[in-house]
Amino acid sequence: MLLREGLEGDEMRKILYLDMDGVLVDFMSGANKLSPSVRRRFANRLDKVAGVFGLMEPMPGAVEAFAELSSLYDVYILSTPPWDNASGWSDKYAWVHSHLGEAAHKRLILTHHKNLNRGDFLVDDRLANGADRFEGEYLLFGSDAYPDWHTVVEYLRTKA
Repeated sequence: MLLREGLEGDEMRKILYLDMDGVLVDFMSGANKLSPSVRRRFANRLDKVAGVFGLMEPMPGAVEAFAELSSLYDVYILSTPPWDNASGWSDKYAWVHSHLGEAAHKRLILTHHKNLNRGDFLVDDRLANGADRFEGEYLLFGSDAYPDWHTVVEYLRTKA
C-alpha cells in the first residue's frame, strides 16, 4: 500500500488513478458529434480526429464519483492521448479543467506507460498502455464486477 499526504496535509491517503476515455469520459458522446463524412474518413480510428476529445461528455456518475473519491483518496487522472493527434493532449487538459474543476488541478498525468505510476488502485476500461502491468489493484471499468461508477465507488469506499 502506498500512502501519500492528503490534500489537507494532515492525513495519509491511498493513491487512486482513474482513466479518462471510457471511464471518466464517454468517448462515443464526442465521436457521435462528428459529421458523417469525418466518421467515414476516420472509421475505426476516431481518436485521430482533431478536436474530438473536446466534444466528449462525462460518463454517467463520473463527476460525482470523482468528487467523492477525491475526499477519500489521493486521486490522479491517468490517460493516454494518441501521439498523432496533438489536440488530444490539450483537449484532455481542457476537459479535466471544465468538468472536474479545481479538485483536479494539476492531477492529470498523460502517459503511454501507466505501469510506471506507483499507486494502490487503477480504474481503467482496458489493459492497454501498461495498465496490465500496474502493480496496484486493477479495477476493470465496464466489467461484470465494476459495470458503472456506483459499483466502483461502493467498492473503493471499503478500501479507503
